[in-house]
Amino acid sequence: MKKITITGVPEHFNYPWLKIVDQQPFLDEGYELIWQEESKGSGAMNKALREGNTDIALVLTESFIKDRIEGNPSKIIGLHIASPLNWGIHLSAKSKEESLGELSQAPFLISRFGSGSHLMAFLLAKQQGWDTSKLNFEVIDNLEGAKKAFENEEAKMFLWEKYTTKPLVDAGQFKRVGEIPTPWSCFVIAATENSLKENGLIIKKIRDMVYEFAIQMVKTDGFSEILSLRYGISHSDIQQWLTQTKWATDNGITKKELAETMDILFGLGLINEKVLVENLIDPKSVELL
Repeated sequence: MKKITITGVPEHFNYPWLKIVDQQPFLDEGYELIWQEESKGSGAMNKALREGNTDIALVLTESFIKDRIEGNPSKIIGLHIASPLNWGIHLSAKSKEESLGELSQAPFLISRFGSGSHLMAFLLAKQQGWDTSKLNFEVIDNLEGAKKAFENEEAKMFLWEKYTTKPLVDAGQFKRVGEIPTPWSCFVIAATENSLKENGLIIKKIRDMVYEFAIQMVKTDGFSEILSLRYGISHSDIQQWLTQTKWATDNGITKKELAETMDILFGLGLINEKVLVENLIDPKSVELL
């Protein structure tokens, strides 16, 4: 029995993948699907791809593109979430600061360098007119690390998906002082080149099954209640999140979107070069539009 390992963050975005893994639809073909959670985010998932500790990862677009350009031996096989991610900008509820205008000197808490929480800090700084060469960072691994850091009243910013952190804001642990959406579709599906070489057909079948599940999922009565209960997010927040979120349902990706993402990363100084869009994707898996 061959194993296909799929890695993602423990968040509501990945519900379709969890359901497909639960079904184990390819046992008769000799493949067992393994779901692996990574609370430390996209930087850690890129590392897992590089080291061959996962076959597939559901990675933030900006984080994967940067890592691919820097040598990650994996390729995009499709979009996962075809809408922007709304990042909340958070402080400790104990901090006296109340607005972004007071935070130009504050350090950022990040899951790891190269993660979305790291890269989006540069986009936020540019939007605010801050000097990106003077940004300071503190690695805290994951949401639990942010909770510990926020036990102190010192002003430190933490960027994380706003609905994941909403219960902490409501509970008075976090203070949200703003939001920043990604200017691109927020999650891609990446697979290692070795896995694609050995198991490319089954990997595409898995992806397409997730796409089909996502199409049916959003039509299901009570779907918002299911997500609310599973992820501990209020029903009203989940309903609002669903109005802003679009799961990808086919393998098409526009060249323009990938090129523009590279343009933004290059302009922020986060990548040293831009590559052909074709170098980011697996041509047997993705239809470039």
